[in-house]
Amino acid sequence: MVKRCNAAGVRIYVDAVFNHMAEGSGYGTAGSSYNGLDFPGIYSAFDFNDAKCHTASGGIESYNDANQVRNCKLQGMADLNQGSEYVRGKISEYLNKLIDAGVAGFRVDACKHMWPGDLQAISGRLHDLSTEYFPAGTRPFFVQEVIDVGGGEPITSDQYQHVGRVTEFKYSKFIGEVFRKWNNQKLSYFSNWGEGWGMLPSTSALVFVDNHDNQRGHGAGGASIITFRDSKLYKMANAFMMAHPYGYTRLMSSYYFDPHATDQGPPSTNENTNGVTINSDSTCGGDWICEHRWRQIRNMVQFRNVVTGQSLQNWWSNGNNQIAFSRGNKGFIVINNDDWNMNEWLQTVVWSGGARGGT
Repeated sequence: MVKRCNAAGVRIYVDAVFNHMAEGSGYGTAGSSYNGLDFPGIYSAFDFNDAKCHTASGGIESYNDANQVRNCKLQGMADLNQGSEYVRGKISEYLNKLIDAGVAGFRVDACKHMWPGDLQAISGRLHDLSTEYFPAGTRPFFVQEVIDVGGGEPITSDQYQHVGRVTEFKYSKFIGEVFRKWNNQKLSYFSNWGEGWGMLPSTSALVFVDNHDNQRGHGAGGASIITFRDSKLYKMANAFMMAHPYGYTRLMSSYYFDPHATDQGPPSTNENTNGVTINSDSTCGGDWICEHRWRQIRNMVQFRNVVTGQSLQNWWSNGNNQIAFSRGNKGFIVINNDDWNMNEWLQTVVWSGGARGGT
């Protein structure tokens, strides 16, 4: 699969889970057994953080205690000791095997539950990307999932930015609140969007309107999160994200699920996942949402590619929910989230060959 995707210009980023192991007992898909603290050939009870966790239950009881969050069990799952040289070796061996196969990087799950120093030690052991697909010396993309929406917990996303990029969950929360006009918030407030809103430095932040967790009400952000169910707002929010220079952007590509069954799997028949249906207009059918194929979002990918490296200029707002700005002389966008038409003369500064957008 990795070879086929690389040949088509599609890069693979692995969702790597190595904070914890599975709870309970049973057999893996390859036939190996496990019982929650014993994983033959890989880990034994000595490789977990049980001795470092001092709660009565052995699990996390307070997110106001960083030691609990990083050393105790998450929802009953045994917490690996990434401070152990042996554990670091097994994790880096796993990641390097994937790198050598041709993947481009990793989204590391549950980094909030690992010590930043341990993650740095593991990332430092990683190989350069395969020269079969990438230039010599290219380092793997390393983004850490840290759920932090500014709630005052002792573990914050900025503690991880020296290791690699970090998921900026405040972005999803704030952009949803503004486009939904909660508490009289307005698009005009976006004039200092980014670090000015208490978010990570742009070079550290992975940003997104929604992801697989918060679109289901899991993780962070609550009802403010905009998803495919709010298609007009979703298109506008993604257009703004792709036009604005802040952060490293990630688009969502979903399938339909019942809002009351958030663990529902993808479209399937007799327990086999259905193939993706592509409609004549390049969108998806058969309960595949494929937001990245929506015309408005697809066009904004092209917009972002054109304006990369250009500064934000010519900011304009009507003081409410109509805004416009340019990216150097390469692109210009207008967004109207007011309930009335927009009729304005605006400075565009776009030369021939640039890109324009409007929502």
